[in-house]
Amino acid sequence: MSSKKYEAALAENRSLVVLQDELTRQKAELESERARLQQDKERLNQEKADLASEKASTEASLRTNLNSKNQQVDKLSADLQAREARLAEMQRILDEKDRAVNNLRQVVSKALLGFKASDLTVDVRNGKVYVSLSNQLLFKSGSTKVDAQGQEALKKLAGALQNQQDVNVVVEGHTDDVPVARGTAGMQDNWDLSVLRATEITRILTESGVAPQRVTPSGRSKYVPVDPATTADARQKNRRTEIILTPKLDELFQILEKN
Repeated sequence: MSSKKYEAALAENRSLVVLQDELTRQKAELESERARLQQDKERLNQEKADLASEKASTEASLRTNLNSKNQQVDKLSADLQAREARLAEMQRILDEKDRAVNNLRQVVSKALLGFKASDLTVDVRNGKVYVSLSNQLLFKSGSTKVDAQGQEALKKLAGALQNQQDVNVVVEGHTDDVPVARGTAGMQDNWDLSVLRATEITRILTESGVAPQRVTPSGRSKYVPVDPATTADARQKNRRTEIILTPKLDELFQILEKN
């Protein structure tokens, strides 16, 4: 073999070695890159699995929380409906009570027609019927015995109340601020005077047909004046008896106790 051919063969051989080395190097790099990509793939798959698990856990937690909230909403809705039903029932009873009070006022007013407005008034306050009778109609000064005209008014009132079985009656005696005369029999002060007058009126009402169980006498002395002035006119207004008529509210109280 000629030297030229030999040298050419050597050069070609070196080129092949260099090429082989380059291919080997590239192969190693590709294998390294493949291994890295495989690791990345496995890492991404693990992250995907973790995210899927976290998503499932979060969705389950959200569903549980949503179910709990729905149950709370259902309970609150049921409670609200029950409360609204109770309120509606209470309102119905209150409306009936108002109708009963207004009807009672009309019945009593009709029964007491003919008496002067200055001596006798009938009005509604705080859901109750107040029959206010001046002492001028009922009693002489310092006396606990009801005059004939006062007895007539009380008997008419008793007649009207006989058909009002669901009405409680409170008889309140009121005096002015002038003390009772010293030595008045059976009386130490205005407390005694107001109580004894209320008791006397209660006796007339019950003897005229009102059930005793429905009537309560009470004395307020001088402490609940209509007019706080000390003039003769104010004192005349304050000397009075108020008969307070209250429809029974047993049904309403039962509902309130349930609440």
